[in-house]
Amino acid sequence: MAPNEVLALLMFLSFIALVFTGFPVAWILGGLAVIFTAVAIVLNVDFNMAATVDWAYTSLTVDRTWNVMENWVMVALPMFIFMGLLLDRSGIANQLMVSVARLFGGVRGGLAVTVTLIGLMLAATTGIIGASVVLLALLGLPVMLQQGYDKSLAAGTVCAVGTLGILIPPSIMLVLMADRMSMSVGDLFLGAVFPGMLLGGLYIVYLLGYGFIRPDAMPAAERERVDWKAIVDLFVAILPPAFLILAVLGSIFFGLATPTEAAGVGAAGAMALALVKRQLTLPVLKEVLYETTRTTAFIFGILLGATAFALVLRGLGGDELIEGALLGLPFEATGIIICILFATFLLGFFLDWIELTLIILPLVSPVVINLGFDPVWFTVMFAVCLQTSFLTPPVGFAIFYLKGVAPEGIDVKTIYRGVVPFIILQVIGLIIIFNWDGLVTWLPEQAYGP
Repeated sequence: MAPNEVLALLMFLSFIALVFTGFPVAWILGGLAVIFTAVAIVLNVDFNMAATVDWAYTSLTVDRTWNVMENWVMVALPMFIFMGLLLDRSGIANQLMVSVARLFGGVRGGLAVTVTLIGLMLAATTGIIGASVVLLALLGLPVMLQQGYDKSLAAGTVCAVGTLGILIPPSIMLVLMADRMSMSVGDLFLGAVFPGMLLGGLYIVYLLGYGFIRPDAMPAAERERVDWKAIVDLFVAILPPAFLILAVLGSIFFGLATPTEAAGVGAAGAMALALVKRQLTLPVLKEVLYETTRTTAFIFGILLGATAFALVLRGLGGDELIEGALLGLPFEATGIIICILFATFLLGFFLDWIELTLIILPLVSPVVINLGFDPVWFTVMFAVCLQTSFLTPPVGFAIFYLKGVAPEGIDVKTIYRGVVPFIILQVIGLIIIFNWDGLVTWLPEQAYGP
């Protein structure tokens, strides 16, 4: 191996090792970029992006990193975060829970199906996993346990449904992926709609089937009389989130707004709904603004560090090294894609989705494009793999979000047992998407043309 390739390999392995130290990822990424640039300068190692590494290259890295902050696509991030956090405190989900439970509570597994349907609505309005998991846990988990549901099943349902918020648009993960892949956010948003609905449908089928096979694990609630008032209440409960979904995704689909502008529409719509619900008080607004600033700063800190890390790794020939390793595998093009997705699934056990999106995705995407695959199709499958990472130990953030608010008797072991069937369902969904790419590509083609 050439000296630059040795440094590239050491840089990547150092990142994997340092992640387990618990040190902030943003500092790990930025620090490794600085250290390995200095080492390359001292050793006079050839760079791919310059004849040799010198201090002029460091200024190039700083310029490229600064350009990230000037990217208009990234403006959508804080607005989507603001929208999700404000909806979390608007009372919409609580009204949905009561109304939908009246219709499905009398069916075996009906409460779990209710949580799934509400989770789908929240996913299409918030895009933030932490908010969805915590809200579903507070609203649905105590009701299911009181009804006599199996603890593992109830906890697994809340965890799995809550993670749909990172896949179903508007999703902050898809915004980051579009930026890393230099593709349209609108294409990714529309491409992820049917896969997200597919996963939700698989969850519902599984829950209803499980309730039929093991009625003792999912007993039916006392059936309430469904009258016109119940139907009107359900319609009134669904109307606000449906309005917000139409405002955000509809404005993109019909070409009325760019994804960045649609994020502003969503933030304004969330404020309007909070005003109607009389939840937009000064303390609530201050709390939401503080959390929005904190979350945005956390994401952008990692983004800046990852940009510097990726530039130095690419300059050392890391992308060619990975491309050569992948193309050297004894498989055809389809086998290489399967290997990439399988490796991503395994890395999700140990790395957060942000690191995988900012580091791994840009490195493997040139290989995928060179093999002739649709980048939107591959990116959505990559997103499904990362969604699974929220449920897999030891870095399954959805598990720890739930543990933080779960009632007594729900420990980590119980949650781990509960999420296993849903991880299998997500893998099944990924296989379906892999074999029927039209699930991803059809909607963007209808909106923007082939």
